[in-house]
Amino acid sequence: MPAAPARIELSGVTKVYGAGAGAVRALDGVDLRIAEGEFVAIMGPSGSGKSTVMNILGCLDVPSGGDYRFEGVEAGRLGRRERTLLRRHYLGFVFQGFNLLARTSAVDNVELPLTYRGAPPEERRARALRALALVGLEGRESHAPSELSGGQQQRVAIARALVTQPAVLLADEPTGNLDTRTSREIMELVARLHRDRGITVVMVTHESDVAAFARRVVRFVDGRIDSDTAS
Repeated sequence: MPAAPARIELSGVTKVYGAGAGAVRALDGVDLRIAEGEFVAIMGPSGSGKSTVMNILGCLDVPSGGDYRFEGVEAGRLGRRERTLLRRHYLGFVFQGFNLLARTSAVDNVELPLTYRGAPPEERRARALRALALVGLEGRESHAPSELSGGQQQRVAIARALVTQPAVLLADEPTGNLDTRTSREIMELVARLHRDRGITVVMVTHESDVAAFARRVVRFVDGRIDSDTAS
């Protein structure tokens, strides 16, 4: 059976902050391939490079050296505008802090990425409602974030990430602000979306019980991959 096509390929990627004696080598020759449809957890201690590699995968930063290919395109050498377009059309983001607009309803928050794309209002609303239904928030569409629980707010954030039908969902500590029960509910949702819809998921976490939902765990230590195992 042929291998699934690569969504993401890092080859010899380095990232250096600063210069001279004060330079910090956050990534030190990272090779990583993530295939279409994988669910990968990235783990490691503070300062291991896991957040840096996530920023590069999300086109929020660029490598100092090496190659980053996204679906065969050399994303690491794109200009700022091209990286913005790649994020807008191919990537969905879920953050620890939800990052919802406080005075805006759930459905308006979910519509936001489609607004940036220039989608017509009727299309935006229909797709946002479908995304909220997908994450189990029927009946909460008009609620502001302050009227929702932490778990519900993260569901809104997941719906917002999925409304553009991204090629890759990038989740950075998605359960970091949630209690244990709610964390499990959110991870069960992410796992179901991965299983049922074949979404490629790359998730940074420091919690082993959260990483257990992934099919593969990549551990970083001192800017390098220390282990890469199926879970």
